[in-house]
Amino acid sequence: MNLLISSLRRQYLAGSLTPATAMQEVLARCDAAGEDNAWISRVSAAGIAAQVAMLEQRRATAGGSLAGLPLYGVPFAIKDNIDYAGMHTTAACKEFAFMPVESAAVVQRLVDAGAILVGKTNLDQFATGLVGTRSPYGAVKNSFKPEYISGGSSSGSASVVARGLVSFALGTDTAGSGRIPAGFNNIVGIKPTVGRLSARGMLPACRSLDCVSIFALTAADGAQVLAAASGFDPGDTYSRHPAAGAATLGAAPRLGIPAQLEFFGDAEQQRVFEQAVERAQRMGAVISSIDLSPFLATAALLYDGPWVAERYAAIETVMRERPEIVHPVVREVIAGATAYSAVDAFKAYYRREELRRMTAPVWKDIDALLVPSAPTIYTIKEVNDDPVVKNSHLGTYTNFVNLLDLCAIAVPAAMRNDGLPFGITLIAPAWYDEALVGFADRWQHDTGLPLGATGLELPAQDTSALAPPAPGHARIAVVGAHLRGLPLNHQLTTRGARFAGEALSAPAYRLYALPGTVPPKPGMLRADGGASIALELWDVPLESFGAFVAEVPPPLAIGSVQLQDGAWVKGFVCEGIAAAGATDISSFGGWRAYLASLAKA
Repeated sequence: MNLLISSLRRQYLAGSLTPATAMQEVLARCDAAGEDNAWISRVSAAGIAAQVAMLEQRRATAGGSLAGLPLYGVPFAIKDNIDYAGMHTTAACKEFAFMPVESAAVVQRLVDAGAILVGKTNLDQFATGLVGTRSPYGAVKNSFKPEYISGGSSSGSASVVARGLVSFALGTDTAGSGRIPAGFNNIVGIKPTVGRLSARGMLPACRSLDCVSIFALTAADGAQVLAAASGFDPGDTYSRHPAAGAATLGAAPRLGIPAQLEFFGDAEQQRVFEQAVERAQRMGAVISSIDLSPFLATAALLYDGPWVAERYAAIETVMRERPEIVHPVVREVIAGATAYSAVDAFKAYYRREELRRMTAPVWKDIDALLVPSAPTIYTIKEVNDDPVVKNSHLGTYTNFVNLLDLCAIAVPAAMRNDGLPFGITLIAPAWYDEALVGFADRWQHDTGLPLGATGLELPAQDTSALAPPAPGHARIAVVGAHLRGLPLNHQLTTRGARFAGEALSAPAYRLYALPGTVPPKPGMLRADGGASIALELWDVPLESFGAFVAEVPPPLAIGSVQLQDGAWVKGFVCEGIAAAGATDISSFGGWRAYLASLAKA
């Protein structure tokens, strides 16, 4: 059984699968894994049956509709520093464990969306580490080569996703914990803008920097989870409202590559990263070299400065009264907080702001940074022999992100010659989350890598599996300048429209580059001998739909567009007369590919 969200939904809608049957398979897979320290605790079969029963009751109350349940019947896991009512939160410290009376806000949002919790996962204790070895429950093994590390601190969450035990999992991210495990296990790791997902009910490492992260096999699945999990939470003092009209990446994104690249002697990691840069260029990206030194100087503040005191504050009582229960390496790291004063903390804050000012001009020249998710990978033995230094190496390209209020996504890029996966990370300013996810989705389809360690191939998108528009919204297909990252996309985002997914038209259309349009636009015509054209589907609030349509200039219009799976939606079409004198670009398969060809010319 394929646990991709789109696959599950398609089967649920067709009636060929039920959540009860799906969860039986999930439990069987987990049991078949045997002794598995990726889990700290699992929901019992009875507990899962109770979740399924409640879910089916909600569906029945809605008359059988799944419109309000975008994650209906989707199994997931959470890192065990995130609360779920009725299950202990341990943060990988048995003596610290407590029983929360309510679930974390982000977990409740996912349950409300129809997701089913399978269990809680292992981590570097108190989310302190990037290695996945600092846990009394044992080191979580790499999904491909068990002698290698899984990455941390969200080690267990990455492992259970990579092995196809759940559809997605939540981790947390302070210094790379939501990205490095993704890179080491061939999956996607989304580190959202801090404050986009509620952190209420999450035991923090550094409360002012932390965010809940998302692991999934595909960027498309991650996007659906991100949409369901997002939302302002007045109960979380660090929760934020999203920026209006945040920019997105275009068909030819400007990507910055560090001028200073460090791989700590790992020639294979360097080779596959250089290949990844070449791939980005083939996809139409414009590559430039940037000075990473102010970013690296920022990163140094996290572990070599007073921010470690935030880790101490999170578990102050434990460190003061019962330090012996803390993992020795974690205890050594956090105990370093006592060397810093309040004066040191203020000086570090001042230095952070200086560095933020120094890095700000970079974003005028590039849309995103493209870096290795990690500069190298180590065996479990290598980390155990040198735990602090090896951990520090891994954070080279991750530690500065939250300090500078950036968002990021880790995405699989290649398989190394030694059988280990390699991933890249895209980093951009706050609220570029959807932009990064969109490019990551294109990237995954370009690489064609198997999904995680499952051996499954990335499927073509089936729009029948997409969640239907929420009540009060109309789905519309866009084909040109309104695509994510292009000049008119703001006409959708500023009206509250939400990206629903990518699609292909039925093979019955021709696409033309219309001359003299500003900004450049294509026109799509239904025609005999047509082709399938790449589209994006957006859900527009009905109260804004009329104002949006009023901005559509001739010869374009909003009509009905048939999708590859036979469904019809509203979408951009063009008057037939516009084809006279226009260039037929149907062979490119879409507007993005055509623009990328111009960028290469």
